[in-house]
Amino acid sequence: MARIIGIDYGIKRTGISVTDPDQIIVSPLKTVNTNSLLIFLKQYLNEEEVEKIVFGYPTHKDGNPTYVVDEINKFKSKLTDIFPKLAVDFQDENFTSVEAREIILKSGLNKKQRQDKSRLDKISAVLILQRYLRHI
Repeated sequence: MARIIGIDYGIKRTGISVTDPDQIIVSPLKTVNTNSLLIFLKQYLNEEEVEKIVFGYPTHKDGNPTYVVDEINKFKSKLTDIFPKLAVDFQDENFTSVEAREIILKSGLNKKQRQDKSRLDKISAVLILQRYLRHI
């Protein structure tokens, strides 16, 4: 088996999570500036065996996609042009940021650590990938 990557795509920052090679455990990997996401993924995909990338799919409360979906689809096209054999899927990401904030709050981190937005992005990516793995 190979790893699966989870992505919480944002306009400024993107949180990334990854499974172990057996696809049992999901761990936070990194938060990167979105403008350098493609560079990061190219390097990671050339170093690790990855079978799939799962993007969080953001929607409004009424179920309609947010404006970020267009950006995600553009990025997905670039990525699949470079890695045509890489599978890409989507997972509803509703309330992952809220859940991530609750996790951080309950974690016992100090105030400065809790305010680190990159931590929130990574945990959101973990939650997206955990949800996805329960559905497959």
